[in-house]
Amino acid sequence: MEDKKITCKECGNEFIFTAGEQEFYKEKGFENEPKKCKECRAKAKERRNNYSR
Repeated sequence: MEDKKITCKECGNEFIFTAGEQEFYKEKGFENEPKKCKECRAKAKERRNNYSR
């Protein structure tokens, strides 16, 4: 596997979906590639956590 460049659907920045991350996704049975960069995923998680309090 090779690293892939993906454009974040939230901020529009490109991020690298590394070969190692792809292997991890495959091992876990995830079929879809990430749609958001690490920073936007973290922000979304924080919003969800703050909302549930």
